[in-house]
Amino acid sequence: METLATDPGFNDSGVYLRLGLIVEGKRLKKPPALLSRLASSLERSLLLHDKSISPPEFQHSTVTVFDGRSPPEITISDYLDRIFIYSRCSPSCFVVAYIYILQFLDVTRAHLTPLNVHRLVVTSVMLAAKVFDDRYYNNAYYARVGGVSTRELNRLEMKLLFALDFKLQVDPRTFHTHCCQLEKQNSDGIQIEWPIKEACRANKETWRKSTPESVCSQTTAR
Repeated sequence: METLATDPGFNDSGVYLRLGLIVEGKRLKKPPALLSRLASSLERSLLLHDKSISPPEFQHSTVTVFDGRSPPEITISDYLDRIFIYSRCSPSCFVVAYIYILQFLDVTRAHLTPLNVHRLVVTSVMLAAKVFDDRYYNNAYYARVGGVSTRELNRLEMKLLFALDFKLQVDPRTFHTHCCQLEKQNSDGIQIEWPIKEACRANKETWRKSTPESVCSQTTAR
């Protein structure tokens, strides 16, 4: 994530300092607080959409390729934690993934729902890792972590790429803006523990090739 990590106007901006730092070169032993902020934002979007429509109208809502037949049992928060633990991607990828999701919803005029949020998350995080991390796992691995088939994840990746018109670069200002938005999701002092400058560097230095000890069963509804 060189373009973002080296921009002098945003590396040391106040928002990153307020969100918190970690010791360079050390990997987080638990999911960063960023994930709770992101989960809060996604859950809030689901709640707002649910309250803005009546049951009959919901049946006519825009259906996306990411929609499953029924909502997965795993919560958004637990799903984000799982992806972070097993994917070993830099935490900054979750901010980029959040940006991709918002862009997808804007372009397709779709809404975030319990039927599509999990698939959008795993596909977006995987795509962000491919674009911004030096090393990343392949689609088959992400499919196992995310609870979908490799064939399905390949299809979702292509749909997301075309929806975004293959415009995957995120400039520092946009990244900064969304970090500020996520920072405001809670007012209890929760901090993002891995700023963008350190996220990429630590990810590069501490990478280890490993697979999850237990493969997630098909948690994401088809």
